[in-house]
Amino acid sequence: MILVDDLDHSEGDDVARREFPLLNRTFAIDLSDANQQRLSEALAFIEQVLESSREVKQATRAKKTADTSPRLQGYTLTDVREWAREQGLDVPARGKLADELLEKFIAAHPDAASPQPTPEEGGEA
Repeated sequence: MILVDDLDHSEGDDVARREFPLLNRTFAIDLSDANQQRLSEALAFIEQVLESSREVKQATRAKKTADTSPRLQGYTLTDVREWAREQGLDVPARGKLADELLEKFIAAHPDAASPQPTPEEGGEA
């Protein structure tokens, strides 16, 4: 069997399968003694670089918490804000609305109340 160097495509008696570790993985490649020496030098250099480096963690997005406010049926939070302004109530332009405000809106708009789940649907008994 004749092995061919995977880097320079040369054939020779010194070409052999070489395994090497990198970044917690093991790789294999067919190399001549000369290319094995080059690989060893490169890996030593990479090891030196890694020892002097620090890992960069990818930024992650904060997960939004579930909205626990009562759900409105047929209305949006924009509708609630507009209604609150018409009533002269103080309401933030963005963000979570106070539960009190939602309760007042539902009291003024009974059709906005979400139906309460029955025990069979997962509600409390």
